[in-house]
Amino acid sequence: MSDLETRIGHWYEHIAEMSPSNVEARRDVELVIAKLDDGQVRVCDIADDGSVVVHEWIKQSISLLFRLRGLEPSHAGPLEYLDKLELKTDYERRGVRVVPGAVARRGSFLSPGVILMPSFVNIGAWVGPNTMVDTWATVGSCAHVGANVHLAGGVGIGGVLEPANAVPVVIEDDAFIGSRCMVVEGARVGKGSVLGAGTILNPSIPVIDAESGEEVSRGYVPDYCVAVSASRRREFPGGDFYLPSVLIIKRLSEGERHNKAALNDVLRDHGVST
Repeated sequence: MSDLETRIGHWYEHIAEMSPSNVEARRDVELVIAKLDDGQVRVCDIADDGSVVVHEWIKQSISLLFRLRGLEPSHAGPLEYLDKLELKTDYERRGVRVVPGAVARRGSFLSPGVILMPSFVNIGAWVGPNTMVDTWATVGSCAHVGANVHLAGGVGIGGVLEPANAVPVVIEDDAFIGSRCMVVEGARVGKGSVLGAGTILNPSIPVIDAESGEEVSRGYVPDYCVAVSASRRREFPGGDFYLPSVLIIKRLSEGERHNKAALNDVLRDHGVST
């Protein structure tokens, strides 16, 4: 454990007492936010065994920041804002393309090759190389989005800041998240997987294999799957009701994984658009 991590833990134990007048605490927290902004640290990592390792002290630093900063006005042309955190800058040096209307807060990290259409990326989020964040998509606080991912129009990737030990939303490399999907509350989409448009995924939603009818997980779409929104009937004293689920309709072979035309055909065959 580093000295900085130890100090953040100490300040977090006294978070209720924190205010902008706590100069030492703010110095340490601002250092962590600067490291987040440049990608020197991140909220979570994916271990060799596939598990998600959460760095609680990083999330604690973000929570502390909002206690240690006051509201300050800022302007972007004629637009006025009042917030505790400024926006990212210096995109040319970072190798990031940012279309007018896109917003990324300082303390998020955008890898080289990222493209932001008019969209929003919150503090603590990590976005991998060559990922597209399409129009009106949102990447919530502390979310982990891998390399070569496409977040289609209107996608909502939820933020998970508190509690500090909670696993954030993870979208792994090469995934495609279809329009208006919502992936929230620490749900996870595996490497190379595809979510059909409008799919909602959270840890309480069952993920079911269409071939076997078996529930394979809750809130986790495994690697190289095509999954769509579905529902299944459940009996209650008041009657039969249909509850949301996610249905795996195909497991992708090596040749299909990067063939967008083939993936679109799979979704259209099941009445789903991208």
